[in-house]
Amino acid sequence: MAKTTSIAQCKHPNSRKTKVLQKQIKKSALKEKKKLQGSIKYNLIGEKCLWFQENLPDNVSCLSSSQMEEIIKKYLSRFNEELEQINIKHSVGVRKNRQHASREDIIKLTLKRELEEYKTCGLVPDLMNHKQLQLLKNWKGELTMLPNFKLKRYTESFLQSEKRKIL
Repeated sequence: MAKTTSIAQCKHPNSRKTKVLQKQIKKSALKEKKKLQGSIKYNLIGEKCLWFQENLPDNVSCLSSSQMEEIIKKYLSRFNEELEQINIKHSVGVRKNRQHASREDIIKLTLKRELEEYKTCGLVPDLMNHKQLQLLKNWKGELTMLPNFKLKRYTESFLQSEKRKIL
């Protein structure tokens, strides 16, 4: 006697076998969805860490609060050039619709979210720690190494207070 392995082979749509198969399919789909969400999150964190790695100042063992504030502001302004190019394209010629509207909207939403994170509780690599800075400098971009990074919540107010302590 052969087992039925697909919903189409089941005799009745409300049979026990059909319900078991539907439950298994739903469970595996949910598992795949969660796996995809996790990989998207890792990719975003990986891109952020890669940007910070590429824009680190040379010959620094750890960053001060003013340097950290400067690099975060540089990170927040990384799309300015692209937005200027889009604005130039908008100003040239008369069009009914906006050219590159979806890209512009994505950039503006990303900047708004990141600026809000910076003002409240943004996560960035801990570059004020010597070991974490060396780990980031030696990182080759593998996403499997991301759990080794210590991400810290640097806010604008925290960095301002750290600068005042030094002065």
